[in-house]
This record gives sequence, structure tokens and C-alpha cells, in this order.
Amino acid sequence: MTTEAGQGTKDGETGAPVRWYSANGTPRPEHIVSVPDTVSVAAAHRMMAQGSAVLWSGDYPSARRLLAAVDRRTEPKRLPLAQTPAEAFERHRRDRARRARLLGRLLVPYAADWTVALRRAPRVREACVHAYGPCAGPGVGSLRELLGVIGAYEWHRNGVEVPALGGDRIHPHHGVFSPVRGEYVDLVAEAELPGAATAFDIGTGTGVLSIVLARRGLRHVVATDQDARAVHCARDNIARHGLATRIAVRHADLFPAGRADLIVCNPPWLPGRPRTPLDQAVYDPESRMLRGFLTGLPHHLEPGGEGWLILSDLAERLGLRGRTELEDTIAAAGLRVLSRTVTKPRHPRATDPSDPLHRARVGETTSLWRLGVG
Repeated sequence: MTTEAGQGTKDGETGAPVRWYSANGTPRPEHIVSVPDTVSVAAAHRMMAQGSAVLWSGDYPSARRLLAAVDRRTEPKRLPLAQTPAEAFERHRRDRARRARLLGRLLVPYAADWTVALRRAPRVREACVHAYGPCAGPGVGSLRELLGVIGAYEWHRNGVEVPALGGDRIHPHHGVFSPVRGEYVDLVAEAELPGAATAFDIGTGTGVLSIVLARRGLRHVVATDQDARAVHCARDNIARHGLATRIAVRHADLFPAGRADLIVCNPPWLPGRPRTPLDQAVYDPESRMLRGFLTGLPHHLEPGGEGWLILSDLAERLGLRGRTELEDTIAAAGLRVLSRTVTKPRHPRATDPSDPLHRARVGETTSLWRLGVG
């Protein structure tokens, strides 16, 4: 997102318009204060906590050190042990949102060619073009977001190794969730195929599940996503794997037109409102996508076809979804469970006792539900 000069944020010292850059849809700050490199951590933290954005004028390494020092001052207090999992989750989300807002108020200046106009700044042009597109002119942006943009570009450039693809790589784009939780990919790679020739991949993201299905012998796969960035990302990865003639990617909300022998969906696992583009891969407001997939499945499956739902039970363990709610929704949609394959997550937080949600994560499982009609 770019706010053009003359319509954007005012510099708190000069009153001059400032062009604002954010790829995450973060609202432009209303007040910017330029600070020298002699500002103390306490003073910078105080200004940021009071709602002012702080525009750094020292060198780039010092800006990173200041951000880290302010971050340490904003670490949340330990959650009371008496909290329910749902209460712990809600407080955890509030703390993360508050922390992100505050840390996002440390700004760096950009020149017209995506050069960070600070001494000893790294070259970030390629990363910024990848996330923001062509530079519209000098402006400012959050240092915290820039660090995320740089990290996302490295993920994109190097790719993520996927064991289910024999170690071949998937290249996520900025704002598209990376397939780092390999257990859900393994479930699709190892489940018994129902003699299918055609498949739909609903909410494809990077396109990884479509690629897995095509490599397993599906002759024609249609992948859909409602996010234009994901559509572009999936097409890029499918082309890299030489599968563009067998996998078509459509910009669509849930199902494409027609029917398929196999329909796969790995929806966001937690009911809740997403706050950033990446959140959309984790949070499903009022379980809209999950319910839409289940209720629409009977109308898009070929006779004798199967729907595969890949879903974690973390929502149930956090008290965000009732214990029988998923199976009740499956039955209400006119579906029956053919089988269920369960696996344990392998990501580091699953066994990290310091994680605020450890009590729920320790028992988490991820399941592939094989569903049929009737």
C-alpha cells in the first residue's frame, strides 16, 4: 500500500506530506517525529507508546539495535496459570497485536529507488520490488515491516525444501503462507488416492498440494485462491515444476465451475479475524471457509468422489470450536466420514514449554478427513 504525497502522513516537525509504504495494509501514522541517533531507548519507547511514529536518522545498524531494545521493553507479562486455553489465546493475540503496533512505529526513510536512506544500510531494492512493486518516490516505512520483507524475499529466492516433493523446493511470495509445516503436505502425499483423474485444490496458497497431486498422477488439477498474490505465487511454482499444462490456477472464492473426482482443502485452522495478509492463512472468520467447503462439497464432487479436509484440532483444544462442531457440520452438509488419518505436528512450538499456548499445543494433532457424499 502506498499513500501518495500530498494525501498522506504529515511530518510532526515540518508538517510536510510524507509518502507512506506498507505491504501489510498497516494504516499510515498520523504523527511522525524525526529523531537523532542520540535519542535514548527510553525516550523512543515513550514516544512510540504514546502513538507517535519515530523516523530514524542515524545509521541502519543503530536502528536495528533500537528496535530490539524497544522490543525487550514490550515483552508481555507471563500469563496466569489459572487462565483457560481460550483466555490465554485471546490475551496472546492482544499482546502480539499491541506489540506489532508499537514496534511498527519505528520508521526508516526510502529514496526514490528503494534505497534505504541511512548510512550502512543494506541493498533492499529487489526485496522491496518483490513486496511493494515499483517505487513511487521517496517515502517512509516501518523498519519492522522492512525486516519482514527482507526475510520473505530470502524465503522466495532460496525456496522451501518439501520432503514430500523429494526435496524439491517451493518458492513462497510475500504475503503467501510458506509450507513450513510439512505434516499437512505429507498427509496428502501419503493418503490412498480414490482412483481419481481430476482434482480441485481449494485455497491453494503456494500451490504445493496441487503439485503433490499432479506428481501422484492426477491428470488435471484446478487450483483456486481468492488472494491475487497467492494465485500469482501458485502459477510461478507450478511453472517452476513444469506442470503448467496439468494444473490450472483460478482466482476464485472456494470452488471453480464443474465437478472433480477429488477435492482437497487445507483451510485456515483457527476461527478468528485476520489482522495481516499472512494471518489469512491461519484465521478463518466464523469458520467461513471451512463451512463453505463442507457445504459446497456435495455439489462439486463427481459420483463416488472424495473430499479431503486437512485440519488441525488446535481450535478445539483452545476452546475456539466445540468438540463435536466439526463432525456436526460434516453431517449437516450431507457428508460421511470415510476415514481419518492423524499425525502430530513437528514444528518447534509444539514442544516448547515457554510458548504461551503450550497447554493446548502439546496435544495438538493434524488430520486428513476423507469425506464422501451420503
